[in-house]
Amino acid sequence: MKFFIDTANLAQIKEAQALGVLDGVTTNPSLMAKEGITGKNNILKHYVDICNLVDGDVSAEVNALDFEGMVKEGEELADLHEQIVVKLPMTKEGVMAAKYFSDKGIRTNVTLVFSAGQALLAAKAGATYVSPFIGRLDDVSTDGLALIEEIRQIYDNYGFETQILAASVRHTMHIMNCAKIGADVMTGPLSAIYGLLKHPLTDIGLAQFVADFEKGNK
Repeated sequence: MKFFIDTANLAQIKEAQALGVLDGVTTNPSLMAKEGITGKNNILKHYVDICNLVDGDVSAEVNALDFEGMVKEGEELADLHEQIVVKLPMTKEGVMAAKYFSDKGIRTNVTLVFSAGQALLAAKAGATYVSPFIGRLDDVSTDGLALIEEIRQIYDNYGFETQILAASVRHTMHIMNCAKIGADVMTGPLSAIYGLLKHPLTDIGLAQFVADFEKGNK
């Protein structure tokens, strides 16, 4: 399972990279705005800065809603750096753009996916990644993990190579359950990744080891 971090914060990306388990980064206009990154040139530069920090894929989202606009923006994003994956919305135009980019060998991430049917269309169009938003589904009393299971079954049935990128991951149990189901990638906050480190028995055991060492080496 690949671990992506969902942020535009360079300090958090550096910290995740230093941990040694980071496989990529996902971003979106909301995350950019949260970091105060505004203006086209600043946003494009920030994507390059992120690519220079990590070894893996970096999803960069188009803002256009029409096919021609998505193609223009997507090609510009793809030209920024070889690690860039063009992020497209799950709309008719987004699916068309995913097919266009797939035919040209440009990798894509179809985002804002909330149904297995949408995920099927994205895979048919040749998307590299599909991003079901499990946390947002949970927010409206719908089982986000069940959607991951449905997509996994469909993709396995037909041998689709599109990777399931579990997005809107909120906490550590989301990561663990997605891993059990077979999501290819998860993207979420650094806190959710750090949560995997924690167990009280680890803390108790380490404290005991330290205490025993100090007793025998004073």
